Amino acid sequence: MANDASTVFDLVILGGGSGGYAAALRGAQLGLDVALIEKNKLGGTCLHNGCIPTKALLHAGEIADQAREADQFGVLTTFQGIDINAVHKYKDDVISGLYKGLQGLIASRKVTYIEGAGRLSSPTSVDVNGQRVQGRHVLLATGSVPKSLPGLDIDGNRIISSDHALTLDRVPQSAIVLGGGVIGVEFASAWKSFGTDVTVIEGLKHLVPVEDENSSKLLERAFRKRGIKFNLGTFFEKAEYTQDGVRVTLADGKTFEAEILLVAIGRGPVSAGLGYEEQGVATDRGYVVVDEYMRTNVPTISAVGDLVPTLQLAHVGFAEGILVAERLAGLKTVPIDYDGVPRVTYCHPEVASVGITEAKAKEIYGADKVVALKYNLAGNGKSKILKTAGEIKLVQVKDGAVVGVHMVGDRMGEQVGEAQLIYNWEALPAEVAQLIHAHPTQNEAMGEAHLALAGKPLHSHD
Repeated sequence: MANDASTVFDLVILGGGSGGYAAALRGAQLGLDVALIEKNKLGGTCLHNGCIPTKALLHAGEIADQAREADQFGVLTTFQGIDINAVHKYKDDVISGLYKGLQGLIASRKVTYIEGAGRLSSPTSVDVNGQRVQGRHVLLATGSVPKSLPGLDIDGNRIISSDHALTLDRVPQSAIVLGGGVIGVEFASAWKSFGTDVTVIEGLKHLVPVEDENSSKLLERAFRKRGIKFNLGTFFEKAEYTQDGVRVTLADGKTFEAEILLVAIGRGPVSAGLGYEEQGVATDRGYVVVDEYMRTNVPTISAVGDLVPTLQLAHVGFAEGILVAERLAGLKTVPIDYDGVPRVTYCHPEVASVGITEAKAKEIYGADKVVALKYNLAGNGKSKILKTAGEIKLVQVKDGAVVGVHMVGDRMGEQVGEAQLIYNWEALPAEVAQLIHAHPTQNEAMGEAHLALAGKPLHSHD
């Protein structure tokens, strides 16, 4: 295969999702000559099949709930239903605007963009569209796809993935969601808002099982109140078609029936058949193995994003891509503290966190060295106005820094920025307590929680 490129690029990136395009933008900004290869659309899963479209659906669901419940606020409305085609147009318009903006950014930074299915052909080259694109360094950023289970065939008809759910041409009357993690509870929440009868099946003992157990219990309480059903602690056995839907059988013999089954058990890396193993790149269960600086075992190859076994979050991909670009440009780089990454599940109510759980803190520091405090949003004026319930839970090393912030409630994702600073700057409760938080805001609840943890509560009991 001929090398048709007139130059050897400083960086060749395979994959134009969050990690890949962030590396391209930052690399070009730092003077690197960058080639970016993407087989589908620039922006990857996050923009087209993940973060952005799901949040658009959730916001449409929020509007539907507000229309139903407006009389609580003295506003007279009539809810007439969901126009799913109009919802999709709204969602697609959001995606389209961001997509055009991203295309403009890539062009403005003079990144060489190549559309096509690339394959790693050597430690310093990628083959695409009959050409061999050479680089001094190659970054693998090929992302992820929805996973399934052995014997469970996602057919796009009655048994669907999140990709199918984002373009579903109707609001299902009933749905089973297999998986109570981020993807599962977000779709369960949106569909319930649209009027679907939803049941979530989670094999572990709690919804959003990687979160602090208190957050999981608060979400479960809220879902019960909303009428979202769930079955916890028993694993999936099989799924089969019924006359007009799907039947799911669990390991204990319990069965559930619905119009459709959404398989939301997570996402797996896209690495098979792309030449990685042939070029000696170490993998583990399909993930590319990297060190703390995103370097693979091959000196000229790095990897980022969902392809590596770190948090599958777009903003993690951004950070990892930037880290690689800056390292290659000769800047001093610092490894990412993944505990310090903000995490938000955008269901209703939202679940947000930074840092470690209380259980993890006790494991690391010892149970007698950990202090936990819960601040109920019932004491927060703005949350009362919004009619949202929930808590902010702080986890502190005794007489030391706050090592975990865990929040449940509407709009708590908007409070995670300050939580990130508190964790990453190793703030003491007294240091946060002396800051003045605007009243009335939900952000004020963060200040109140730290006031209480510092021993001087204001709008909360001792």
